[in-house]
This record gives sequence, structure tokens and C-alpha cells, in this order.
Amino acid sequence: MTTEFPAPTTISLEAQKILATVAARPPQPDPAPADLDVWRALAAAAESSDPVFVETMARATTGAVTSDVAVAVEAGEIHGAKFFAAEPSGIATDDERALLYIHGGGFLWGGGPTARRSTELIAGNIGVRTWGMDYRQLPENPFPAGLDDCLMVYRELLKTHRPEMIAVAGQSGGASLAAALLLRARDEGLPLPGAACLISPCVDFTQAGDTYTTLGFALPNGWDPTNTLDLYRGETPLEHPYISPLFGTFTADFPPVMLTSGTRDFLLSDTVRLHRKLLQAGVRAELHVWEGALHGMFMGQAPEDREQIEQARRFLEACWAAA
Repeated sequence: MTTEFPAPTTISLEAQKILATVAARPPQPDPAPADLDVWRALAAAAESSDPVFVETMARATTGAVTSDVAVAVEAGEIHGAKFFAAEPSGIATDDERALLYIHGGGFLWGGGPTARRSTELIAGNIGVRTWGMDYRQLPENPFPAGLDDCLMVYRELLKTHRPEMIAVAGQSGGASLAAALLLRARDEGLPLPGAACLISPCVDFTQAGDTYTTLGFALPNGWDPTNTLDLYRGETPLEHPYISPLFGTFTADFPPVMLTSGTRDFLLSDTVRLHRKLLQAGVRAELHVWEGALHGMFMGQAPEDREQIEQARRFLEACWAAA
């Protein structure tokens, strides 16, 4: 028997509507890792340029909200690593701040036209020059392709920006890549950025966290992440720190980190456990858990999403101001 969990009345009406919509969707389990033709069909669908699809996915894979800020966007590529460079109107020429944003989407969705739009939205939301990754994804490009791309673009940013004026952010799989980027940059002797914002980070591929079980009812469309995680990691051990950053070594010289999750996010445990590990290492870390929020908040369609974006903006501005 399936237990129903009604939307709480403690959240906005818009957020309640999102919860009801998600709950009404039929389960859509992922194919087995070996079913590459099915994965390729999913990847092709994710490249859709339909404006409604792009707008919906841009918000869902980043936590961005609609904005009336004019933003100029250009596509870029560095040694095969693709990104979109976005500049909001009114930015001073001597403004050194830069945001490297890594979209989510289960390592499969969120690229192409969606990445272009989400970069545009994030740049307008945060109010800084933003480099939004369009990293290589599944099924053709499992680990470490996406992380390699992110590191390549981060290296390029370091050529023109002081590290303390760079921030790294991401949601879901993008937050996993952002956390792994911090560890790998440190391991390769690169200076670390000045701040990081991680929304619903997937940082333990062993799925040992309590909320994989207790919040399983809230998985989007009945999705079981196991097949996606197995396809992404390939033969790499589950505990490898670039796969599961929770198993990495963090030290007090890591930048301040803001972590965000929700009471219906199956990755709440990953987020909470990473927060505790950062605190134990002496890293300044903030944890914000939103009432009723699913994985990735409310798809950028509720007042809570707008408040969360503003919260991230204030956090980043404070870190930049202190640099």
C-alpha cells in the first residue's frame, strides 16, 4: 500500500502546487546502465530547444528564478570544455567577481540550450559575471569527463581573476561536481575559490544516508538514482572522493560553503553530513533546510526559490566583500 504525504500548509501555495504536481506524476525508473540506446534516447530528449522545456529545465536544474535583468550570453570553449559566459547589464568594467556555476540534472539533463538559459538566469539572479558549465554528460561521457571540463574552465578563470574573487556553485549533480572540484583543485595545487554554494549535493554514492530511505517517497517520478550513479562512476570505487566528496579530506583552508536542502529532499542526509564534516575540519559552513522542499527546492517556481536565491546572493556578496 502506498502512503500519501499531503503538501504541508506551512509552505506557500505555489510550493504546495509543485508538491502536488510532482506527486501525481507516474513513476519513470531509469534504464539499466547497460541499456545505452535507451540512455541515448533520454540524452537526445534532454537537448530539446523547445522554449517551454528549456525554461522549465533551466530553473529545475539550477534553482534559478525568472528575472527581468538584461543579460548578454556568449558560448565559449577551452580545450573541448564548453561553457556559457553571461554578463548582466550594469556590471562595472573593473568588477572582479566571477561565478562558476555547474548545473544539475542527474549528469544527463541540463546541458545545451538549457545550460545557456540557466546561465543567463543565474547571472541575472546573482548579479555577477557567470560562467555556466555545459560539461560532457551521460551516457557517452561518464566520470571523469564532466569534472575534467569543470577543472579546465576553473583553470582558465584563474588566469584572469584572483581566486578569492571566484565563487563556485551548483545544484544536485552540479553540486557534487562543485565539491569534487574543490578537492581536485586542492590536490593539483591550484588556489581555491573564495566561496561555494551547494544545493542538494550528491556527495555519497554509497547511498548510506538516512534520507535515501526515509524520504524515498519524495524521489522525483519514483526515480531510483542507483542506475544513474552506477553509469556515471563506471568502474571507479563508490568511495573515491571525486565521486563521493564526502569521503574526501577537507581542511580549514577551504572556502566558506553554504549548503541548502529541504525536508523532502532525499539528499538531505548527504547535505547534513557534508555540513558536519566541513565544520569538523574548521571550515565556515552554513546549512539551510527549507520546509517542505524537494530535491532542488521547488523548481524555481515558488517564493521560497526566490528567497533561496537571494540568500545565496547575500552569502556570496559577503564572501567577496571580505576578500
